[in-house]
Amino acid sequence: MQLPREVLIGNGVLDKVGEIYSGFGFKTPALILSGPNTIKIAGEAVSNALKEQGFDSDSFIVESPTMEVVNNVKEVILDSNPGVVIGVGGGKIIDVAKLSSMQEKLSFISIPTAASHDGIASSRASLKGFETPSSIEASAPIAIIADTDVLSHAPYRLTASGCGDVIAKYTSVFDWRLSSRVRGEYYGEYAASLALMSAKLVMRNVDLIVSKSVEGIRILMEALISCGVAMSIAGSSRPCSGSEHLFSHALDVVAPNSALHGEQCGVGSILMAYIQGQRWRRIRDKLKTVGAPINAEELGVDPDNIIQALTEAHAIRKDRFTILGSEGLTRRAAERTAKATGVI
Repeated sequence: MQLPREVLIGNGVLDKVGEIYSGFGFKTPALILSGPNTIKIAGEAVSNALKEQGFDSDSFIVESPTMEVVNNVKEVILDSNPGVVIGVGGGKIIDVAKLSSMQEKLSFISIPTAASHDGIASSRASLKGFETPSSIEASAPIAIIADTDVLSHAPYRLTASGCGDVIAKYTSVFDWRLSSRVRGEYYGEYAASLALMSAKLVMRNVDLIVSKSVEGIRILMEALISCGVAMSIAGSSRPCSGSEHLFSHALDVVAPNSALHGEQCGVGSILMAYIQGQRWRRIRDKLKTVGAPINAEELGVDPDNIIQALTEAHAIRKDRFTILGSEGLTRRAAERTAKATGVI
């Protein structure tokens, strides 16, 4: 199990980056990976905090989450010889940081600027450029530093997307348990319970999250981190990625760049909970309350894209058994499901 050694959540904790860096015993400069916007939002503050403790740092701007960019980062690592890679930004930047650091056998610190999905704490990375969408084994961060002041100023849409990704654990855990019963796949009760607890925590506190309060952001961030830890304990993304994620990945193929990952997973959880016989209306209502999309129109996709994604989702990862089975849904069944849930 790869688990973070330090987790700091609170206002102004970016100032403690240098202390944490020193506490781990690092002596060489850090490499900060950030984006064009997040370098200004938090990357420069991280660099200053390191400087105050006597540490130098280099910066690299990540434009896209691809293996080409990962290889570019690896070249920078070889040139600058940093002691640790620090990912400052959203999920794409953090994924590049965790994979490049693992391949160069360096430690990785995760500093999210938005509570948008559970990759913040996991040992999995999702990158573009592969034949099919999937997650890659990487390294979990040795530390997570989540400044609630920074997170609360992120666009609210990213926060709502994070809620969608967490609430989707209801359907992913169902699928994992189903696969264990049908296929004999390993099922970890503790990891599954941790993922479900995170989903229940967000469902109970949607009003706090909608209010954009610091407490609401902290609750969501703790839930996202717990989901990442659940994946590390399970040794795979199983407790947090099921049929709803397959639907999201399929939608990425048929209607690319239409919506955020957590938004698509949220809508996917409505559809899959209906098929699973779970309380899909409750999931839909909580997503609606938190301001996340609940139908095709709000996702910005054509109804036919929803149907196509539903019929193709089972084939995204043939090694992962879910409620969709090995044959998937017929077009008629997909259309009936989407209409019954109001997604189309």
